[in-house]
Amino acid sequence: MQKLVVIGAGMASGRVLEHLFETDPTAYEITLFNAEPRGNYNRIMLSPVLSGEKSYEDIVTHDEAWYTDNQVTCRFGEKVVAIDRARKVVIGEKGEVPYDKLIVATGSVPFIVPVEGRDLPGVIPYRDLDDTNTMIERSAKPGAKAVVIGGGLLGLEAAAGLRLRGMDVTVVHLAGHLMERQLDEAAGYLLKKDLERRGIAVLTKASTQKILGTTHVEGVELAEGTLIEAELVVMAVGIRPSVQLAKDAGLEVGRAITVDATMRTSDPDIYAVGECVEFEGTLFGLVAPLYEQAKVVAKSLLDEEERFSVKELSTKLKVTGCDLFSAGDFAESEGREEIVLRDPAKGVYRRLVLEGDRLVGAVMYGDTSDSNWFFDLMKNRTPVSEMRETLIFGQAYQGGSPLDPMAAVAALPDDAEICGCNGVCKSKITGAIAEKGLTSLDDVRAHTKASSSCGTCTGLVEQLMALTLGDSFNPNAVKPMCGCTDLGHGDVRRLIKAKELKSIPEVMQELEWKTSCGCAKCRPALNYYLIADWPGEYVDDKQSRFINERVHANIQKDGTYSVVPRMWGGMTSAKELRAIADVVEKFDIPSVKCTGGARIDMLGVKKEDLPAVWADLNAAGMVSGAAYGKALRTVKSCVGSDWCRFGTQDSTGLGMRIEKFMWGSWTPGKVKMAVSGCPRNCAEATCKDVGVICTEAGYEIHFAGAAGLDIKGTEVLTQVATEDEVFEVIVALVQLYREQGHYLERMYKWLKRVGMDSIKAAIVDDLDKRRHYFDRFAYSQTFYRKDPWAERASGAVAAHEFRPMADLSSFKEAAE
Repeated sequence: MQKLVVIGAGMASGRVLEHLFETDPTAYEITLFNAEPRGNYNRIMLSPVLSGEKSYEDIVTHDEAWYTDNQVTCRFGEKVVAIDRARKVVIGEKGEVPYDKLIVATGSVPFIVPVEGRDLPGVIPYRDLDDTNTMIERSAKPGAKAVVIGGGLLGLEAAAGLRLRGMDVTVVHLAGHLMERQLDEAAGYLLKKDLERRGIAVLTKASTQKILGTTHVEGVELAEGTLIEAELVVMAVGIRPSVQLAKDAGLEVGRAITVDATMRTSDPDIYAVGECVEFEGTLFGLVAPLYEQAKVVAKSLLDEEERFSVKELSTKLKVTGCDLFSAGDFAESEGREEIVLRDPAKGVYRRLVLEGDRLVGAVMYGDTSDSNWFFDLMKNRTPVSEMRETLIFGQAYQGGSPLDPMAAVAALPDDAEICGCNGVCKSKITGAIAEKGLTSLDDVRAHTKASSSCGTCTGLVEQLMALTLGDSFNPNAVKPMCGCTDLGHGDVRRLIKAKELKSIPEVMQELEWKTSCGCAKCRPALNYYLIADWPGEYVDDKQSRFINERVHANIQKDGTYSVVPRMWGGMTSAKELRAIADVVEKFDIPSVKCTGGARIDMLGVKKEDLPAVWADLNAAGMVSGAAYGKALRTVKSCVGSDWCRFGTQDSTGLGMRIEKFMWGSWTPGKVKMAVSGCPRNCAEATCKDVGVICTEAGYEIHFAGAAGLDIKGTEVLTQVATEDEVFEVIVALVQLYREQGHYLERMYKWLKRVGMDSIKAAIVDDLDKRRHYFDRFAYSQTFYRKDPWAERASGAVAAHEFRPMADLSSFKEAAE
């Protein structure tokens, strides 16, 4: 068997291996080097990891089991020192590996602005998971400030993630508007406004003079003299192909490693793929051409004919909830004309650039629904003169009257690109659906990769599924909870009630589970459903919970924990603050941070110290804040009418009343609430799971907001006149969510699934039903409104898991 060595375990080389294993899994004996101490993960999704919406585990593309199953020898955390082409060996830090064929996928390195202070601790690039973890660690400091140098996509994603982590963030950008390579000035202006609304300061036409500090970074000085304080400086000004290894090996290198159309380098036994590649004078940074290169490399390795070519590229991006699209050449030039559509109320901007009878460029902001169609017109050089008058309105309006959206999708040609991240065209999706009998979105993602990266093309993929499958397509088709059962969450919940199943073993037996004990996906879900459906009868199974809920604290990346006591409505006292300070000093807790939910987070608590930490906090009257749980997290409030001259109602009192009644309740997903004392909305109630806006006339109740990976404003449920009505509506709403929600389904996704009409019918329109759900919640609270910290600290629950393992040195001494 031939030996294949791969240098670099990134997304491009990972896709090469996927193609190889799909076609001929035994063709090569493979060794994979990676300088990072890990394998392939989706770098596109590092931003959600930074913002806290995803974990590293959520973005892993190839886990340890995948490499094992495919018999890949992994040398992770080991740098390649040299390539000896004469002997055909790769020299790693820990030894040599011979090769018959070699793939160089060294990617790129970040460009660091050559200014004074660039080497100070706290100045970092943003390229990989280690950079992301460093930013997360730095953001934990209360009141921390960050400067992001560079207003391109990566810089803006870094800024958005750090802002969501609670940092004060300033973006410094040299050009006149943000993302100047992808957006024109008008779209850049709209993006700047959106970012500023999210609390991110943006400075354009700003040149970094030097980075300030002695032992660590303290700020940034701009060329005109402006000083910006910062404990963290993120360099996101660009990348350069990583080519030194190839250059030292004597391979032909221009701006990057030169390859031919089969992705071969100047050495016929060495291929290159990804951001380190130069083909016909072009460098590549977007993932779509990288994946196309990967397919060509795999074909070449198997002696199959496939050639790479430079294609028209589009950029469809989702930056901090802002939809952007650009393609082609949209620069002003003689002989060109432009068509512009602006809708200030909706924040929509469209600009098309025509040259002769052809569309040559497009920029869209706020509404990118027609992006694939416009891109197809450019790529195929389609004449547009006959549709000139209606072109700007999109595909649905060609011919004078609106088309059904499904008809517009049906009219797309087979080679129309649907998924830009993975370079998947329409025919590949429809072909896979027909040939493999795919019926769910997850199946299509697994077989075609469409919609599996950033997710912006999901709607188009679902429309293609509807066209291909016809009436048999059901976008709400049942997806099994996990591989242990064919039943979906809804069926399991229904059958638990109908069959009166009151234990996990009983559920598994009666519902014909395929495994003996379930798995890490289904057991926590079943545990929640039984808690919610049988309060007072079902006993919580602690081992069917994730680690954070088992130990009632948040595990951190270094194995320590964070502890967050509850502060009712965000209020505290000298006694509580003194108790927290004493605990921090007593247990040598390294970090204390104010959270976005108006609470105090103690970070770096040793596992064995948790019971004693809880005991001291309990003694001061504090209880668990459930910052770790699928439960009520916080009820954030502003000071309201007690102190604020704009306050219309007692928002603090209402927030405390809600939290004191509802704390301890387990829910399908985490629930965050807020009460704002006036329409100025200082408590940010309009992005929470449940929010209240106080007005002169009473209270406006909102719900189903999101402010993480998905940015979504709340929906208005109803308006009421009294505080008692607010209280009853919110409690009943949460109970309805508890009874209908699927495990890990946030409230906004529950609303999308069940619809506003059904929720209003139960909570707003029918007072008897509202009271029914309120009473059910109140009954459940008689069992679950208890502090888990107090139970563990008092010894009522065994605490052996918090005791460190025996000190082996004592055994050694005894033996001697």
